Amino acid sequence: MRTLMKSCLNACAAYKQEPGEEAKSSLQSSMNHAFSKIDKAVKRGVLHKNAGANQKSRLSAAVKQAVEPAVGK
Repeated sequence: MRTLMKSCLNACAAYKQEPGEEAKSSLQSSMNHAFSKIDKAVKRGVLHKNAGANQKSRLSAAVKQAVEPAVGK
């Protein structure tokens, strides 16, 4: 699961370096895969539901920042 989270964060960094449709689709696919694994871990009791929600929130915030950077900063 950590590997998938790291790959999603690496995809965010790659998208920031070179934005494009291919990088964006890779980013979305890695995020969806990581979300799926997190949900499965919560369902099976490996992760607490709040810990899973925290990880999903962290990933989605990183993806949102990569795709739509803050305008005022």
